[in-house]
Amino acid sequence: MRSGAEVGPHEEDCLHTRLNAEIMILRSPSISPYFVPQLKFLASTLQFYSLHTHKSNPSPLFTKPAFTSLINCCSTQPNQLKQIHALLLTAGLSIKNSLITQILSSLTLLGDMTYARQIFDEMHKPRAFLWNTLIKGYVKNNLPVEAIAVYQKMHCLGARPDQYTFPFVLKACAEIDDFWAGAEVHALVVKFGIDFDAIVRTELMLLYAKVGELGSADYLFRSMSERDLVSWNALIAAYVQIGNAGKALRLFREMGPAGVKPDSVTVVSVLGACAQLGCLGIGKQIDQFVVDEGLERNIFVNNARLDMYAKCGNMDLASSLFNEMQERNIISWSTMIGGYAINGDFEKALHLFSLMQHERVKPNHVTFLGVLSACSHAGLVSEGKNYFNYMVESSDSNIHPRLEHYACMVDLLGRSGHLEEAYGFIKSMPVEPDSGVWGALLGACSTHNNIELGQLVADVLFDLAPETASYYVLLSNIYAAAGRWDDVKKVRQKMRGKSIKKVAGYSSVESNGEIHVFYGGDKSHPLSTSIYEVLAEITKKMSSIGYMPNTSAVLHDVQVEEKEATLSTHSEKLAIAFGLISVRSESPIRVMKNLRICDDCHTFSKLVSSITKREIIMRDKNRFHHFKDGLCSCKDFW
Repeated sequence: MRSGAEVGPHEEDCLHTRLNAEIMILRSPSISPYFVPQLKFLASTLQFYSLHTHKSNPSPLFTKPAFTSLINCCSTQPNQLKQIHALLLTAGLSIKNSLITQILSSLTLLGDMTYARQIFDEMHKPRAFLWNTLIKGYVKNNLPVEAIAVYQKMHCLGARPDQYTFPFVLKACAEIDDFWAGAEVHALVVKFGIDFDAIVRTELMLLYAKVGELGSADYLFRSMSERDLVSWNALIAAYVQIGNAGKALRLFREMGPAGVKPDSVTVVSVLGACAQLGCLGIGKQIDQFVVDEGLERNIFVNNARLDMYAKCGNMDLASSLFNEMQERNIISWSTMIGGYAINGDFEKALHLFSLMQHERVKPNHVTFLGVLSACSHAGLVSEGKNYFNYMVESSDSNIHPRLEHYACMVDLLGRSGHLEEAYGFIKSMPVEPDSGVWGALLGACSTHNNIELGQLVADVLFDLAPETASYYVLLSNIYAAAGRWDDVKKVRQKMRGKSIKKVAGYSSVESNGEIHVFYGGDKSHPLSTSIYEVLAEITKKMSSIGYMPNTSAVLHDVQVEEKEATLSTHSEKLAIAFGLISVRSESPIRVMKNLRICDDCHTFSKLVSSITKREIIMRDKNRFHHFKDGLCSCKDFW
């Protein structure tokens, strides 16, 4: 081919026509990706002739349709898009906003927000669509603060936002949990008269749910003229994400009468709610809905089913489902391994990990959390170390330990009594330990009554997380167990001085599709009289066979009689008593507890399972305890 300087006008016109035609042809959907490199070559060729034959007036050589096709072709190639942008400037077509908009949109989808912002800032009086594109790009790329800043600049420059602007701005406000910023946006939404736009209202609803304004979220939902499936799914998912599983389940139950049919997205959310609450009965009903509607082929639904069964303490059903699944991914395997770990079956957890490796399924960080947790709950110190080292050193895993993995190792060492080794492990960490890592060691100090190390660790935690009540409570428990009541008093005074309140312990039981919640000493339940009668009868039978309340679990400086009275009405005991009179005898009594079970309630539960011949399945803050025939699955190590 001759150089650009040797090409005559007629040849240039022919070349221009041919190249543009080839680009349009190769852009056809029926053309194989094999020809994409040719398109890039054509672009380079056009750029060459633009620069060397038409320096004084290059724009006629490359038309807008050709640029449009070329941008579409290179929409997934950020470097190519930047070259095309440069060519646009060279060709004098930069005033064609539609072409710039194409490049800007493509770059935001590819995550190159820096270059996208440079293009945007060079534009003269950008239209609302371009503002929206930039805001959307920041939100999609997890840059909510930048999105809000662009929106504020838009407002200051007098550019009027529209119904496509506000949904993404509201998403950004929700992402940073900024109630007041969201409220200001809401005011403008009303001012511009688009507060009844379905998409805008849905995002407003999600914002209020995210920041804890559940009343406002529910009001917006109820006041919608038409609540479509997207709106239902959005609010249900929001409630699950903020931990209000009960509200999520109530909303789900309203969908049938409202004539809205749940889909796979709905099912995944409500199964997550059942997993949070430990509602096996309701979970089974939803599971049946999955089968009836033919949703069991959806892997996301199946993984949610696995998680629900595991977190409700029924690994038999989880295992059956896992074996039946035609498609499994790493989430499926990790869910099963983690499920066996928290249910105390470390042998099956580790066996499944070996089987996963045999089938060449590559583990991820969640998989190793389950494996390390299984070792921790079983006291397998050397095995846990080996798995941790394998994760760090093996080329097969290639996983960098996260803070959760370090916390799990500290828990493994501390739970087994290796407190000094656990402390040394923390000091040797290549990353800065967070409150979760130090908190695992403080919990171990409380379990093993190590006052000196407990004080040291607590001081660190009070700096890292000064408002977290559980760390003050753990230190107070360490002092109380040693009878150092003056120190207990000082810790509690410090809590009062900072207006920090201890989290109230509670236990819940599912019966006939309803969740019944009990607090210590609770007498508010309609069956309270019967509950206390059953509790007294059971306690009397246990006393006849030698049961003595373990008053060390009452961490107050009071008389023994008062301690025994406090112990006798712990929330899990009330929940078990209620289960004895309300749950069918052939079914286990399932108790969900928000705190760690105390020694006395653990002994109580074992004895109840022996006396009544009832299986009791209890999930506390850390793990499951399966009580049967006077024994516990944790083997008294928890």
